[in-house]
Amino acid sequence: MPTIGLLNDHPPGEIPASHRDLAQCPPVAALTTVTPGGYPQTSVVWCDFDGQCLRVNTMRGFAKEQNMRRNPRVTLLCYDPCRPVRCLEVRGMVTEMTEAGAAEHLDALASKYAGQPVRFFGGAIPASFAQTETPVLCRIRPAHVVALDATGPTQRDGEEGKHRTGPPATETSPVPPSHLDLPGWPCHSMEPKKATR
Repeated sequence: MPTIGLLNDHPPGEIPASHRDLAQCPPVAALTTVTPGGYPQTSVVWCDFDGQCLRVNTMRGFAKEQNMRRNPRVTLLCYDPCRPVRCLEVRGMVTEMTEAGAAEHLDALASKYAGQPVRFFGGAIPASFAQTETPVLCRIRPAHVVALDATGPTQRDGEEGKHRTGPPATETSPVPPSHLDLPGWPCHSMEPKKATR
């Protein structure tokens, strides 16, 4: 039986145009790496797409950073909580981990998610963390891409969604007060957060 909403009109390692918005600063992105014991570890991350590789940022010494150095096979799941049956799963290889340009990339991500120019250290998390944490930019080359869309037709940037069937998706979704600080939710701005590992 075919998977509902599965798109098959793209090469296995290519992100289809219909889902590139989910590779470019999606509301939710979850990165799965492999621990030394062989278990999957999943972390919420920010990500973007440079046209060839997905880019995520972590800190030197974090568990996911050590996991990726040891085993470069990862999975990144991107989706919009307001349209949860439309998602993008990218299985790929980490091809580069570098501190060069990592801080600038992190500031760019923070600004994109905040919707205004901000510095990651001092804007998204307390500035004091800049004294103890070192950003690491990680590039992930897609090897196998799974794109799902069972949301139904919806107007997107004034154009009809190419791959959507069924009833229209709603534009907004109720957000519990405890989660209003999460980036990407409609009708609110990002508040500074505490650093987490």
